[in-house]
Amino acid sequence: MQENCIFCKIIAGDIPSAVVYENEDFKAIMDIAPAARGHVILLAKKHCADIYSLDEDVAAKALGVVRKIAKAVKEELKADGLNILQNNGEAAGQTVFHFHIHLIPRYNDDKVNIGWEHLKYAEGEAAKIASAISARIN
Repeated sequence: MQENCIFCKIIAGDIPSAVVYENEDFKAIMDIAPAARGHVILLAKKHCADIYSLDEDVAAKALGVVRKIAKAVKEELKADGLNILQNNGEAAGQTVFHFHIHLIPRYNDDKVNIGWEHLKYAEGEAAKIASAISARIN
């Protein structure tokens, strides 16, 4: 736990939250500034800033927990879809530097905007980048 981390304070119960799910590794809460009604945030209980510093076992467990919550959110709120969003670093939109995953219910007529401009690779560029990334994977 980090003393100045708002998510650590929520996990410890020092700041109240509407809890959706909790186990030994995670606590899922309702986002207090939701992108959509039913927006849930899954918090890793052990403090780490981002996915790069996340324990491998906890990382492996995260998607299973996200799946459980996503199914429950979709069923309960009759959502047409759901975004799963995880930001790493300020450039990527991370504002709280404690690993967390957003689950945002989506509806066909909603005004939620999660998008980007579609770019194109030059001939052979994608394969070159893929090869360089692949060489770094342990």
